[in-house]
Amino acid sequence: AVLQVVRAFDDSNIHHVNGSIDPKRDIEIINLELIFADIETLTKRIADNEKKVRANDKEAKSRAEIYEKLRAHLESGKIASLLDMTDDEKKMIADLHLLTAKPFIYAVNLAEDKILTPESELREMIGVHDEKIPVLPISAKIEMDMLDFSDEEKAMFLDELGVKNNPMDEIIKTCYDLLGLQYYFTAGEIEVRAWTIKKGWTAPEAAGVIHTDFQKKFIKADTVNWKDLVEFGGWAWWLMPVIPALWEAEAGGSPEVRSLR
Repeated sequence: AVLQVVRAFDDSNIHHVNGSIDPKRDIEIINLELIFADIETLTKRIADNEKKVRANDKEAKSRAEIYEKLRAHLESGKIASLLDMTDDEKKMIADLHLLTAKPFIYAVNLAEDKILTPESELREMIGVHDEKIPVLPISAKIEMDMLDFSDEEKAMFLDELGVKNNPMDEIIKTCYDLLGLQYYFTAGEIEVRAWTIKKGWTAPEAAGVIHTDFQKKFIKADTVNWKDLVEFGGWAWWLMPVIPALWEAEAGGSPEVRSLR
């Protein structure tokens, strides 16, 4: 994915290379550079493909159509990801590894007092109106201020600014969603670690990112909602036989039994 952080705050102490603050202009400059690089890549491929077309290669003829369609799109100043293509056409251009065919995300770097700017205003500010492209607020100043804060201090600081969720966390989550990724945690006495996997993977596939033996010799996975784990004080409760009568005798009441497996 391509994550562009664009400046949208004024600060006389921080010089801008173009001498003024204009996020829309900055995005256009960056995107044009990426588009030019893609046109160069595509032009070389078209030249090679034309030789196969002259040799009456059917697959080359199919590729020629999408190549020309894509070239016209790029030459109009639009990024490749905004071109309406079928799944087959996307497969045909996948090996080009075009920069602008990657998912785009724009993070608008704002002043502290502008961090709550609505998304609609951010899109207008940077000139990105396609809803398929995420546009998110961020403040480098806020991130710097929180650099040495504990999690509790960060929460209090953001709450004072009226911010519910850490903007950086939202950017990370959006990147994961856009790439079709998710993560899970493993926890022990020494450390807690996050493992990145693709959405839709089975439990054995997910276990394989830790070690291939975990996937090959996978037996089963007991699952539990993290909220239940916190509520009952750990995993030990899950090892108890799920017998309501026993729970009632020990807890002095009749607890709600939820299916977690």
